[in-house]
Amino acid sequence: MKKFGLIGGLSWTSTVRYYQIINEGVARQVGGLHSAPLLIESLDFAEVARCTSAQDWDCTSSQLVDAARRLETAGAQGLVICANSMHTVYDRVAAAVTIPIIHIADTVAEKMQKDGIKTAALVGTRNVMTEKFYRQRLVSRGVSLLPPDMELAERIDTIVYDELMMGKATRESERFMKSELTDIAKQQVQAAVLACTELEMIVDVRANVLPIYDSTTIHAKAALDFILAD
Repeated sequence: MKKFGLIGGLSWTSTVRYYQIINEGVARQVGGLHSAPLLIESLDFAEVARCTSAQDWDCTSSQLVDAARRLETAGAQGLVICANSMHTVYDRVAAAVTIPIIHIADTVAEKMQKDGIKTAALVGTRNVMTEKFYRQRLVSRGVSLLPPDMELAERIDTIVYDELMMGKATRESERFMKSELTDIAKQQVQAAVLACTELEMIVDVRANVLPIYDSTTIHAKAALDFILAD
């Protein structure tokens, strides 16, 4: 198995899921007492959030670049950034190391393409729903996206930063997301992309009226495939 790096803490709640999904996959596919050889650079998200709230992407990228370099130096042969929104600075981080960084939107787009999905709604925090860094990677694979719903984006920001990143999953937020996804299904799209690594805490991806592409699970499984590849 290849040694693999996770840039986590973005937030810790979703980083836990990456660790779980990857190791469950190793146990299932390799068997025995095996677990994944992982290196985790868990950042203090308060420091990262301070930069992003000020739209200081130089500050943000420097923290992720430093983390990626430490993981490479420690022996990681590949890595992932455990957050959708932090892929805003993906290109800067990827340019700073020689090892591959698996882009979360590429893994989602590849799976949707294999499944023949042509139309979808992108559901996540404001910058993911509105900025080009994520949307273009889906569109380039032939997926047509609904225009961003700004009211939904603002509500998701509140849910993510005030609740989910604190480890809180409320019934009110669960009901809200279920209602929103039901409304999205009425807009003649084939699927919804859950483009926030924390949202699976309040969305049952198996019990919705349309297929849900959970970016956390898809990204973590791509990391698993890299670890186990010959």
